[in-house]
Amino acid sequence: TNQGPMLLSLNRAKAPCTVQSFLHLAKSRFYDFTTCHRLTLYPTLQVLQCGDPSGTGERGPGYSYKDELPTDLPNWPTDPTGASKVYARGTLAMANAGPNTNGSQFFLVFADSRLRPDYTVFGTIDRLGPKVLDRVAAGGIVPTAEDPAPVDGAPKRKTDILIARSLGGH
Repeated sequence: TNQGPMLLSLNRAKAPCTVQSFLHLAKSRFYDFTTCHRLTLYPTLQVLQCGDPSGTGERGPGYSYKDELPTDLPNWPTDPTGASKVYARGTLAMANAGPNTNGSQFFLVFADSRLRPDYTVFGTIDRLGPKVLDRVAAGGIVPTAEDPAPVDGAPKRKTDILIARSLGGH
């Protein structure tokens, strides 16, 4: 990225369709020079979302595919129901608009986050990547007239994927 390098390790065993789609898009240069459009800084959800070619969060590759939902995430410590799971710092997961709507948008987790297990986990971020994400998060979110102190929106530190290259997934 323009904020620093991030290497992603993909896990084909856990999410074969997701990894195949992600690799296809990367090899096709779909992600090159795209903007990460959404930074979320809630106390229990801290992610950077990327993968929309328009940079708006409204577009994708023109296709969708089924979820490959995680079954091995730990329970969120303060959720006695077990419905919320921990998406750990360094997790790479698909964003979606509901069941079976995966496309190209994904999120990078930079602090342990509380979510229902409704998002396909398909890899991890290398040890330097979360430090890059920490810098992006420290910059905050672009304020709007409606919300001068937002916790969800475009990052102030514009983050662009410069080149997404595939070395293969395992």
